[in-house]
Amino acid sequence: MYQEKLKPFENVENLAGKSWGHAVAIDVLNNTNIKDCSIHCFHYQQMLELFFKHLLETKSEFGSYSKTHKLQRLLEEVIANTQFRTDKNKYFMALQVITVCAEEYRYNFLIDCEGYKQSVKICDALLDELLDFEHATE
Repeated sequence: MYQEKLKPFENVENLAGKSWGHAVAIDVLNNTNIKDCSIHCFHYQQMLELFFKHLLETKSEFGSYSKTHKLQRLLEEVIANTQFRTDKNKYFMALQVITVCAEEYRYNFLIDCEGYKQSVKICDALLDELLDFEHATE
């Protein structure tokens, strides 16, 4: 599912291509019986982070982005520095949950899989908006 969404960036050697690589990993994980969803969260967070940074690199005036891993901060940067517009309040908490879950993965903590999965449902809509923006401004 995710690799299909990001198919235009398949094996492209830029940030969007790296985002596609994480999308492939997510799709592989979706077809396994791994009980701990933290590795899924890590790849989902990376997929979104790299796609945000791709948009900032290609659609902003100066082609730059911050070093942050906080998805809610990156969404604010995309809104401030590109023509992308959305209701950030709709996504803010879900992005924060995914960021925290990915941090907990790095420290080998178990995460709340149900809360994470609810956040993914919300952020999937944002990913669709971002992809529409990417394609509309090519």
